[in-house]
Amino acid sequence: MCSITKEQVYEAISTVIDPEVGFNLVEMGLIYDAIVEESCNVKVVMTLSTRGCPLHQMITQWVREAVERIDGVGVVEVEVVWEPAWNISMAADNVKAALGAGGTAMW
Repeated sequence: MCSITKEQVYEAISTVIDPEVGFNLVEMGLIYDAIVEESCNVKVVMTLSTRGCPLHQMITQWVREAVERIDGVGVVEVEVVWEPAWNISMAADNVKAALGAGGTAMW
């Protein structure tokens, strides 16, 4: 049985910063799920703030590498989905405040 928790996966992913806005992917609300199998393989389901994100490949690689650093983790799969579409309301309050979610944000 695997001792890795979903919380550990989210904690690892929280080290990945979106370089365009300076916040981590977890507080941005871009991580939709993390599934830890009994074999310790991990599947991360996430999205990006825009479909045309020029850093798509790099960000998914950073997520994979962050999760791979968890002791005992097996194979890491990162799936990018577009439904539900991300919007600023999915972000943590500190991100909303910093990005001006009151109407001036780019989302």
